[in-house]
Amino acid sequence: MENAAIADNFSLLSKLMDIHGENSFKSKTYSIAAFNIEKLPVELKETPREKLFSIKGIGDSIGRKVIEMLDTGRLQVLDEIIANTPPGVIEMLNIKGIGPKKIHTIWKEMGIESIGELLYACNENRLTLYKGFGEKTQQNVQESIEFYFQNQGHFLYAQLNEIFPQINNYLKKIFTPGKVEVTGRYRRQELTIEELEFVILEPNEIVKPKFQTAQPPDLLEENERSLLFKLKNGLKLRLYTGGSSMAHELFTTTGSGEFLQAFKSVYPELKYDELETDDDRSVFEKAGIPYIHSCLRETSTIIEKAQQNKLPQLIQTSDIRSIIHSHSNWSDGTNSLEEMARECIKRGYEYLVISDHSQTAAYANGLKEDRILAQHKQIDELNKRLTPFKVFKSIESDILNDGSLDYPETILKSFDLVIASVHSNLKMTEEKAMSRLIKAIENPYTTILGHMTGRLLLSRNGYPIDHKKIIDACAVNRVVIEINAHPRRLDMDWRWISYAMEKNVLLSINPDAHFTEGFDDVKFGVLAAQKGGLTKENNLSSFSLTEFESWLINRKK
Repeated sequence: MENAAIADNFSLLSKLMDIHGENSFKSKTYSIAAFNIEKLPVELKETPREKLFSIKGIGDSIGRKVIEMLDTGRLQVLDEIIANTPPGVIEMLNIKGIGPKKIHTIWKEMGIESIGELLYACNENRLTLYKGFGEKTQQNVQESIEFYFQNQGHFLYAQLNEIFPQINNYLKKIFTPGKVEVTGRYRRQELTIEELEFVILEPNEIVKPKFQTAQPPDLLEENERSLLFKLKNGLKLRLYTGGSSMAHELFTTTGSGEFLQAFKSVYPELKYDELETDDDRSVFEKAGIPYIHSCLRETSTIIEKAQQNKLPQLIQTSDIRSIIHSHSNWSDGTNSLEEMARECIKRGYEYLVISDHSQTAAYANGLKEDRILAQHKQIDELNKRLTPFKVFKSIESDILNDGSLDYPETILKSFDLVIASVHSNLKMTEEKAMSRLIKAIENPYTTILGHMTGRLLLSRNGYPIDHKKIIDACAVNRVVIEINAHPRRLDMDWRWISYAMEKNVLLSINPDAHFTEGFDDVKFGVLAAQKGGLTKENNLSSFSLTEFESWLINRKK
């Protein structure tokens, strides 16, 4: 083992001990050892064992651990502490601006165990509630994490949505616009994306020279019909080249493998070379079925729906008439309640459901009973001034470990509606998660089930559940299921939307906004919901104010 590797082990051990809050003197000893070993002019593996202990900075304890590493290639004490540390916590050491002491606070006090969860906490303005984390630190941490994720090569749809126009315009500039179209996973509105894909109706010998710039991207793959580049920001750019028909190329590169295989099986005689337009709508016209929107081209079953003329009229962003599930500075939001309401009015929404965190959520400045009464008084005053706009009294009540909600009945019945969500003890078996959720769904005060699985895309898998049983329980108890529109959640997953609609369960696209700009996330909730075939009639946040008030009254009967 080289000196550099030995030093790295001691350095990591020192940092992990600080993260665990262990003896600071001991951790500093390992840190100093790492520094000294890295600066040694000779390799320790070439030094006689009896002379190791006389080297400056290497005493008896450090020397014995050096010998252990030289003999075994391992350091047992390091292996043990790694085994007792969540991988996501160790990964936080890669984030600029947070050292071991801050990571200790993040893990032990905030209960955050992954970089994705930490970024979500920054988005929710949570770090500022803890000692040593000011607004500037929170902003720096957020920017560092976003930079880190970009360099991992995995992107949320929302992240690519920001840079897509720049790439699209650039490609259409260096080639003619009619020869460039986006395709693949981005066109299908996938939630996470590793490659941004385009069709370019030019051969490789014309395409490749266009990328020989002062800072050319890396060419990772090349074959007769495609090129794969890696851009400087970590994004992979796949270009489908050499085709002659845009309609044909778009069709064959947009749909999933399952969809394309099924389509070719159903329509084996379809002649793609006879397509005369640049729009793949012509493929469906030639097949004699209605156009299947690109976001629906995932499964084979959608083809049968098209043949039966049963394709859904997909919900649009313009169909959203309210903001349901939002937080103000009463809990962990940035803006005041009035600012959130006025932003809704500015954007043309008819009502706002304010749902700050409940009392168990101390990490989010959750509302105790006295503060609930004070907030309700402010809402009453606002509603007098802002009419006909209306603010509804709600809460995002924690689903406690036994499945009960976070307040006694006397408080729960003071709300117009209750959003019930799991925020703690997320490491559950399916049996535990189901028991907890079903009990919450059966609570007569639960109106909406929030972010069903607790997942954070690209960073935290949701707890395991039986989706069908949860949806069935919501149907029986008339509970709405949230489609949380935050780009890192998009939970409930779109794959279960059609089953929910079959069971006549209402869904609700909610931004879970913690500041006014968070209302923008509605767009991403709509894009995800479209993949599941959601219509405006099946979406609660598409109800007009009058329809929403009537629905609340009827539900409580």
